[in-house]
Amino acid sequence: MSTNRMLQPMAPMFLALLRVVAGILFFEHGTMKILHFPVSEMHPPMFSMLWIGGILEIIGGALIVLGLFTRVTAFVLSGMMAVAYFTFHAPSSLYPASNGGDAAILFCFIFLYLVFAGPGAFSLDGKVKSKI
Repeated sequence: MSTNRMLQPMAPMFLALLRVVAGILFFEHGTMKILHFPVSEMHPPMFSMLWIGGILEIIGGALIVLGLFTRVTAFVLSGMMAVAYFTFHAPSSLYPASNGGDAAILFCFIFLYLVFAGPGAFSLDGKVKSKI
């Protein structure tokens, strides 16, 4: 049995794992900005760009974890991370490792992948689709 034939059936489950882990980490970035949990020195003013980003991280991260409205949510979050990188990180240095933007780039491309791949297994999108 070829490796590809053996691993292919598990792809939707590992796509779901990627989605859930990315969503949890993204959610945590939002709770740091808005709820100061885990402990954070960041206290963005209400309705500032960082505060709005934190709200989107909490709501979007939760939707990604649940696999609900995955493609639309991932599209919005991917764009948000591209804007975050070029607005907050890129101006200080060309190199992501030195400007602190490596997570923004990684989130951007994980979410962009989810736009095209969908939520994978164990998603509310899959439950809703199966009811229709």
